[in-house]
Amino acid sequence: MVTSAVSRSQDQSARTPVLTRRSGRWLDGFDPESTEFWHTQGRPIARRNLGWSIYAEFLGFIIWQLWSVVVVLLPAAGFAFTSAETFWLLSVPSLVGATLRFPYTFMVPRFGGRNWTIVSALLLLIPASLLAIAVGNPDTPFWLMLVIAALAGFGGGNFASSMANITYFFPQREKGWALGLNAAGGNLGTSVAQFFVPVVVSIGAGIGLGLPLAGWMWVPFILVAAWGAWRYMDNLSSAKADLAGSAAALREPHLWLLSLLYIGTFGSFIGFSSVFPKLIVDEFPEFSALHIGAAVVSLAFLGALVGSLFRPLGGRLADRFGGARVTVAAFAVMAVGAFGILGVLALGQFWLFLVCFLVLFAATGVGNGSTYRMIPIVFSASAVARREGDAAAVARRAAAALGLISGIGAYGGFVVPQVLNASQSASGGYEAAFVGFGIAYIVLLLVTVVLYAVPRASLDGRRI
Repeated sequence: MVTSAVSRSQDQSARTPVLTRRSGRWLDGFDPESTEFWHTQGRPIARRNLGWSIYAEFLGFIIWQLWSVVVVLLPAAGFAFTSAETFWLLSVPSLVGATLRFPYTFMVPRFGGRNWTIVSALLLLIPASLLAIAVGNPDTPFWLMLVIAALAGFGGGNFASSMANITYFFPQREKGWALGLNAAGGNLGTSVAQFFVPVVVSIGAGIGLGLPLAGWMWVPFILVAAWGAWRYMDNLSSAKADLAGSAAALREPHLWLLSLLYIGTFGSFIGFSSVFPKLIVDEFPEFSALHIGAAVVSLAFLGALVGSLFRPLGGRLADRFGGARVTVAAFAVMAVGAFGILGVLALGQFWLFLVCFLVLFAATGVGNGSTYRMIPIVFSASAVARREGDAAAVARRAAAALGLISGIGAYGGFVVPQVLNASQSASGGYEAAFVGFGIAYIVLLLVTVVLYAVPRASLDGRRI
């Protein structure tokens, strides 16, 4: 009996990881899947890292989407860019940010989550400072403004490295909620930038500072993020790059199908977030700025705010009703919103325009959460249908797909402004673009129904 008890104790000890710390805040033996370790040591460490990760990613989104509000303030600062040029200033940050998400995903295993958070936060100083300098001189050429706008893509890349880092800290049973908080916290950065930049710039104009504050105002916060990551975050030696898993995911047809859906949901969210302030200025200039004392407030921030707040709801609804059903409903509402905006543009009613856009933003948020939730389920069902026996390989492939799809989906932030640009250039208005958006959402709805809402043998007869 004694020998048996000792044996059980030794077995339990062997199963409980021993956490060791090295210089540079490296942690060895961090195993969130061990229940005892998670409850005694892992959870507080994970939550501390999550908090600073959210803050750093939040600032990344602010810098990424800073030009969405700056471009509408350029005319008052003496700039005379064409509408097409301003659309390029709006869309290039999304193009660069989406592209950077791929290499950023592998930076955490290469350099450590804490170390890369410090570096990626400090990189935000470059686009913020250069923007502040450039907008202070109306003679700054368009090509230079475009280069500086492209550098704002550093903020878009932060999402991928932040999500990859947090993945290693949480057990599977809590990973979805942690990643949802991380994503939603980052998305809120767009709304915060669109609310506070006009306020600070308008107040600063009274003391001779004005538009350069749009960049300078974030520098102290960025420095705090870098300091917080240095002081409180950790590097995990267990974080390993999975190039094989990424290569396997790229060969999976469902990765490209789900990427298409994510372009429709997240791509629409980030794309419309970037152009919403300009659309209000172009269509309803009398409502583009609300004066409250010396401050100027734009209602454009409401779109990104609603979309961000509805994202976690999409994940929750997907858990209860199924990701495909919720995504179908999201695309249906998005189509209604797009066609509603089309009708409202003809009527010239601002408040109806705002309501329709907020409905569209809410649906993109729900669709973001539900589509993202579908990814691991689709990969698991596909593997079961093919009778794959290596569960670890399936999990690795699904995890890699999450990062890849988030990067591909972000290209929608480039597509949406350019579609609107093409519509305005060709017809002088945005009506054709919203017809196209509405039709695209209906097509994506049908794709979701046919491939994922209806049980299919290729997905083990499951309804996703």
